[in-house]
Amino acid sequence: MSQLQPPRGTHDLIGEDARRHAHVVETARRVTASYGYEEWATPVFEDTRVFSRTLGDTSDVVTKEMYTFPDRGGESLTLRPEGTASICRALVTNGLTQSLPRKVFYNGPMFRYERPQKGRYRQFHQIGAELLGSADPLMDAETIAMGHAILRALGLGGDVTLELNTLGDPESRAAWRAALVAYFRERAEALSEESRARLEANPLRILDSKSPQDRALLDDAPALDGFLNEDSRRFWDGVRRGLDAFSVPFVVNPRIVRGLDYYSHTAFEFTTTRLGAQGTVLAGGRYDGLVAEMGGPQTPAIGWAGGIERLALLLDAAPEAPATIVVLPMGDDMTATAIAVTQSLRETGLRAELDLRGSVKKRMERAVKANASHVVLIGDEELARGEAQLRDLRLRAQRAVPLAELPALLAAER
Repeated sequence: MSQLQPPRGTHDLIGEDARRHAHVVETARRVTASYGYEEWATPVFEDTRVFSRTLGDTSDVVTKEMYTFPDRGGESLTLRPEGTASICRALVTNGLTQSLPRKVFYNGPMFRYERPQKGRYRQFHQIGAELLGSADPLMDAETIAMGHAILRALGLGGDVTLELNTLGDPESRAAWRAALVAYFRERAEALSEESRARLEANPLRILDSKSPQDRALLDDAPALDGFLNEDSRRFWDGVRRGLDAFSVPFVVNPRIVRGLDYYSHTAFEFTTTRLGAQGTVLAGGRYDGLVAEMGGPQTPAIGWAGGIERLALLLDAAPEAPATIVVLPMGDDMTATAIAVTQSLRETGLRAELDLRGSVKKRMERAVKANASHVVLIGDEELARGEAQLRDLRLRAQRAVPLAELPALLAAER
């Protein structure tokens, strides 16, 4: 059998990659908790209708990218391509729509069949946050500010730009949509084949087309600003004032759209120039119709998701591997004591390893390679005095320490 490889578009998280990944998740978990968010976990596969009903039958995700399969009972299941729909489904099926607002943080793998690129995989991972049950534009600003705080905590604040847009309320959006359809229909022959197919089903997607022939038509296309009613203008003004209050800089980009009907008002992306064409690292928007699509009541909501792989690539350096303490018994009759010492260190919350194999010289060499901070040496003479020799590999110093005091002393030195 030839050597097995991971499936195309997947990757293993080992060593530095695993530390980068964990650092992104732990940072996001810490920051969202400071904003009052609780962590939820949903299944990695759902009833296919969770996504086909909410993402839209004409979206690229549904038509081209979902991993959908029948289970042995004949039910159609789909590996989740994104997290928001699953969170909204969980809100409804767990009977939580009567206890709003809910602030939810999540992280985990998502799955899309697409062409793998740098920082973009078929199994990829996201952090995400959803604020369910608030219609206040100030909460849109706070939710965006929380994403900005995570990026700053990761050391990326100077590498990203917040691009912001409004999609208006359903009334404004419908009027704008009608004007766009009329505009593009008159120029249908100049559109790409893909955009001609989108013209009737999902015309807003034409606005983020990468086709040169489509983009040549965009400058003269009707702008949403001309169709915003008073309620939409007040909301848009409130979001921008809120971001100013949270000291989050932004630029307005009218090309940011969300092609699904349940999106409204706020849409945003944090982008960077450090990842080439795949420049969006965290993005989201307001989706006041999604919970209702799941069978729940009409529920205002806003959220965002960020790609862990892309964020991990942007980190200047991987977090250092955690230092360990290695316990070395010098003689077989020291093994029981060494085990007890190792366990006492672990129970104190320290990272400790027991090494019994080979000469003391070889074991010391392995301790250095394992990034050990200290080595605990236990021999006959030390045991008779109730002590151990503690060698600090960072300071290259060694001293005798009473065994009973060892856990507290090492904990204090961390």
